[in-house]
Amino acid sequence: MSASDVGRPLVGTVRAAASEPGGLLDLLGVAAAVLDADGRVVLWSPQAQDLFGWSAEEALGRYAAELLVAEENRGVILGLFAEVMSGGGRWAGVFPVRHKDGSTLLVEFRNMRLQDERGRLYALGIATDEATLRRVERDLALSARLVAQSPIGLAVLDTDLRYVLVNPTLERINGLPAEQHLGREVRDALPFLDAGVVESAMRQVLANGKPLVDQFMVGRTRADPDSDHAWRASYFRLEDSAGRVIGLAVSVVDVTEQHRAAAEAARARRRLALVAQASMRIGTTLDLGRTAQELADFVIPDLADVAAVDVLDSVLSGRPPTHGPVAGPVTLRALAVAAAYPSDALRAADPVGEIAKYDADRLVTRCVTTGRPVLVAHVTGEDLPGIARDGEAAAVLAGAGLRSYLAVPLIARGEVVGALDLKRVRDPLPFGEDDVVLAEELAARAAVCIDNARWYQSQRNTALTLQRHLLPHVPTRPVGLQVAFRYQPAGRAALAGGDWFDAITLAGDKTALVVGDVMGHDINAAARMGQLRTATRTLADLDLGPAQVLHHLDRVTAELDETTATCVYAVYDPHGRRCRIALAGHPPPVLDRPGRAPVLLELPPGAPLGVGGVPFESACVELAPGDRLLLYTDGLVETRDQAIDTRLDALMSLLRGPRLSLEATCDRLLTALRRADDDDDDDDVAVLIAEVHSVPGPVGHAA
Repeated sequence: MSASDVGRPLVGTVRAAASEPGGLLDLLGVAAAVLDADGRVVLWSPQAQDLFGWSAEEALGRYAAELLVAEENRGVILGLFAEVMSGGGRWAGVFPVRHKDGSTLLVEFRNMRLQDERGRLYALGIATDEATLRRVERDLALSARLVAQSPIGLAVLDTDLRYVLVNPTLERINGLPAEQHLGREVRDALPFLDAGVVESAMRQVLANGKPLVDQFMVGRTRADPDSDHAWRASYFRLEDSAGRVIGLAVSVVDVTEQHRAAAEAARARRRLALVAQASMRIGTTLDLGRTAQELADFVIPDLADVAAVDVLDSVLSGRPPTHGPVAGPVTLRALAVAAAYPSDALRAADPVGEIAKYDADRLVTRCVTTGRPVLVAHVTGEDLPGIARDGEAAAVLAGAGLRSYLAVPLIARGEVVGALDLKRVRDPLPFGEDDVVLAEELAARAAVCIDNARWYQSQRNTALTLQRHLLPHVPTRPVGLQVAFRYQPAGRAALAGGDWFDAITLAGDKTALVVGDVMGHDINAAARMGQLRTATRTLADLDLGPAQVLHHLDRVTAELDETTATCVYAVYDPHGRRCRIALAGHPPPVLDRPGRAPVLLELPPGAPLGVGGVPFESACVELAPGDRLLLYTDGLVETRDQAIDTRLDALMSLLRGPRLSLEATCDRLLTALRRADDDDDDDDVAVLIAEVHSVPGPVGHAA
C-alpha cells in the first residue's frame, strides 16, 4: 500500500473507522514495549510511560530487567525472557514491576516473540495494571451473569435500533432465539406488536437521553400467538465513558398475570357498580311495562347493542306458577325493546305488546324451558333461524350484521317469568362468560321487580274491578237536581283506593249525596268501601239526618279492623230548597252560584269515621235554581309537591271560569288537576256535582 492509499476505503464496502477515546482498551490503559534479543528497550509506547513512569527517552536502549525489575526478581524475569525468545514464543501472567517513583505494582503481561524480515528476534510486551484488569473482568463477569440469569427480559440495541444482545428471559418472552434477534429491528422480531409505537419511544430516548420507565403495552408474541399478554418495558440510553451514545438498553417484565387479575378486579367492580345502579334504576315503579323498559334501557350500551324483554303470557294471565323451567313450546309477550343506536336489528325484534308462540328450536325457548342462559358467542348464518322469529327477521339480522347473541332467563322466586334477549351488532367483542354472569345478576334483580309489578298489576286490576262493580253505574235522576260524577283510579304506580260516591233517592223527593274515602290502596280498601257504601244506603233508607247517618257509619267503621274513612253526607229537599250537610273529616264542599264567586262551605269538620266517640254536626245551606254543590275526595286537591291551599285556589280558579255543563265541568276539573296517564298519582279521586233545578208545584218545607 502506497502512502497515497492511506485513509482510503479498502476493498468493497470495508472502511477504516476511527474509534473515539473512551473504549475498553482506553479504560485498561494497555501499554506496549519491544525488546531486542539482548533485552534492551527498542520501542516504548506513551501508555508505557503512563504505566511505569519512564519516558521513551529514559527507557530506550536500556535493559528492561534493570529498568523495571527489582534486583531480587531479575533472575526470574531473565528466565522468562529466555523462554519467550527460545522455542516457547510467548508468556502470560502477573509480575511485580518497579515504578520510576520506586513503588512496586503488579502488572498483567502478555509477552510474545517477534521476527523481522532479516530473521532478527524481538520480544513484544503488552501490559496493563493488574488491579484495573481484575476490576474490569469482575465487572464484565458480573454483567454477563446478571444479563444471562436475570428474570427480567434484557436487550441491547445499537443506534440503528437493531438487536445486538438478548438474554434468555427475553428469548422466552418473545418466543424467538437470541441469534434470530441479532441484527433485526423490533418490527421484524416481533411482528405481532405495534412496533411503530415501541420504536418511536426508543428513538425518543436515544434523542433526549431521558429514560422511559414502565411503559405498559399489551400484545402477542411468537411465544403465545393466540393470547394477549401484558408487559412493562423500560428504555435507557447507553453511553460510553466519554459520553458517546452507543445504543439502547431495554428491560421487559411480563405482567400478564397481574394485568389479568387487575382486569378481572375491574370487571368485578364494574359488575358490582352496574348491579348497584340497577337497584336504583330498575323497578322505580310497580308498572310492569315500565319496569321491563327500565331493564332494556339499562343494559345498553354497556352490555348489549340491542335488548328485549319478553314475559311468558301464562305469567301475565295469572296462571299458577310452575316453580321451575316451563315446558316448550312457549308463548311470550314482548314488553320492552331498546337499542343503543338506530339499527335495522330493531325491526327484527318482536313489537312491544305482541304475543308470539316460539317452538322448541328457538334459542329463547331453550332459555325459558331450561332456566339457563343460552350463549352464541359468534353468530353464523346457521344460528339465525334459532334467534329470529321468522325468516324475514333472520334476513334483517343478517343484514344488520348480528355478531353475538345472549339470552338469560328471568327467574323470580324460583319461577321462570320470561327472558332477557341481548344482541351485539356494532360491538366487535363477543359475549363472554363475564357477560353471562353480569346479565344473570341483572336479570335476577330485574325479574323480582317484574314479578312484583306483575303481582301488583294483578291485584290492582282485581281491586279496580271490584271497586267499579261496587260504584253506581247509572246516574239517578233525583227530583230537583241534575247530578254528574266521575271516578278516576290512582296511577299505575298505586293500587286502587277506597273512594266512592252515591246519589240516593229518599222519601219526600229528597236526595242524599255522598262522597267517601276509605284509607288505603288495596283490595281490602275496595272491599271496605263496598261495605260502607252498602251501610250508607241502608241508613239513608231510614230517613235519618246527616249527623245521625255519620254517627252510625262511625260505629260500623270501628267494627272493621283498622279501618278509617272520611265522608261528606248531604240531604237535599227540593221543595224547601235546603241542603243539610255533615262532614266526617272530609274536605268541605264547594258552593258555586251563578254570577258569584265559588266558595268553600264553612262546616264543622267532624272526625274521620272509625275514630269513635266524636259527635257530628249538621249545617243547613239555602240553595236556589242554578246553584251547584261540588263534593270530592282529597285526591283531587292533594299532591306531594304542592300545598293544599295552592291546590284549593287552583280548584276555585277553574270554577270561576266560563260555566260549562256538569259533565264538561267534571272533565275539566280532572284534566286540569289530575292527568289520567300520570303514573305518579298515588290516590284515586271521586267527584260529584249536583245542580239545583226548579220543581213544579208549591214550595214545601225541608224535612
